[in-house]
Amino acid sequence: MSSFDPPTKLLPWHSINPRPLAPLQRHPEPPILPSLPSPPRPPAFSHLYTLSTHIIPAAYPRVTADVPEPGRVPDTGIDREERNRIGNQRAAEILDAKCRQSNGGPMEGSRKLLWNCINRYARNDMNGQKGLTLFFAHANGFPKEIWEPSLQHMLSDPSVPRIDEIWTWEATQHGDSALINRVNLSGIYDWMDNSRDILNFLINYLPSAAIPSVLPVHLPRLPEDESESRKVKGYQDRILAAVGHSFGGCTVSLVAINYPALFSSIVLVDPIISVPGFYEKSPEGLPNYLKGALLRREHWPTREEALRLFKKVPFFAVWDPEVLQIYVDHGLAPDPKGGFRLKMSGVQEALAFAEFRVPYEVWELIDRLDEKIELRWVMPGHQGSFTSSVPSKPYSDEDSMRVKVWRRPKNASNIRIPNAGHLIPHELPRAFAQDLLGFLQQKYGTQQAKL
Repeated sequence: MSSFDPPTKLLPWHSINPRPLAPLQRHPEPPILPSLPSPPRPPAFSHLYTLSTHIIPAAYPRVTADVPEPGRVPDTGIDREERNRIGNQRAAEILDAKCRQSNGGPMEGSRKLLWNCINRYARNDMNGQKGLTLFFAHANGFPKEIWEPSLQHMLSDPSVPRIDEIWTWEATQHGDSALINRVNLSGIYDWMDNSRDILNFLINYLPSAAIPSVLPVHLPRLPEDESESRKVKGYQDRILAAVGHSFGGCTVSLVAINYPALFSSIVLVDPIISVPGFYEKSPEGLPNYLKGALLRREHWPTREEALRLFKKVPFFAVWDPEVLQIYVDHGLAPDPKGGFRLKMSGVQEALAFAEFRVPYEVWELIDRLDEKIELRWVMPGHQGSFTSSVPSKPYSDEDSMRVKVWRRPKNASNIRIPNAGHLIPHELPRAFAQDLLGFLQQKYGTQQAKL
């Protein structure tokens, strides 16, 4: 099934010489293991699943150096004009530093140990046989729980294929991961590190099989021989399907390109995979995304007040109410000084927005993705702004979307979700869940029925 016909013309682009995925090293043993920063939640995600949250060490060392964070834009004591001026200045400084890092060759990566938090939704009646595991990677700026409304819609359908486990990922500067890592986060970020973090989880920490048992908060590292085997042979007792949105779609694609044996299928939800040179042709784009993140409000007296004000912002007003409530519940945390603050700072969101090299690299490499991996593109029905503070051009246009979804045509399909912008699972979780359900039924329904 295809919403995009094959392109009649290709887009001109030049190779940027994609980097190899930086290797992982075994991290040093920390003297103290971090605790979960958020209180436990009710164990039942649905009547079929039990929720638990886990922590693993992030990839070590990092691709980028440990440098101080840029200064935050003051939100009091200055007028709007001065605040905008400082926001523009900070955005330009961040982008300039990122350009130097991207174009300057290898650097000594930070050896500060970071952590990733992951949610596990485990089926209560697993039978111990080889079943389907789903892995979800979020967009920039959102916590791992943002997928839950879509998952609830999908899992409530009686025709859903049997899914033994669902894991929702959280990058190092997002959500609960950000709370753990706050004092060790660098002032520069490379999306390759999220790919390496995901790879680290998939080969070193994802348990060998989905079994109905309680797992420790800190997942144990697997034996080295099993980790090495997974790189070549994949999983002996799992079938893994990955879903990645935006930043998550780009970075999970890079893992699959390099380690295809791990994946059975990938669903890419408007991934940030861009034709090389795209941002240079829209020079105001990235600075505006950065400025939007830097200028956003980060603190509210209550969650209720945050929700009330979010509903008045056009960016949030188009979200499904359940998703917006999830964002307020899990994207904010109590501030020690009173009130509630975003778990992910605007500075860290801006640092993640500053990436352009990895989207170019994945564009160049995606046609090499192993054809055994079924590929599904879920794209927006319209292309509109998706930054909360500053109007910006979208990350792709009609021509580049059409070419992108046909970059690897074999064993691939694509669809556009009507009336959805870039944030498809946030705006229309039911429609997104229905499409994901249909894909999983087509791909795994018969196979799962035999298990």
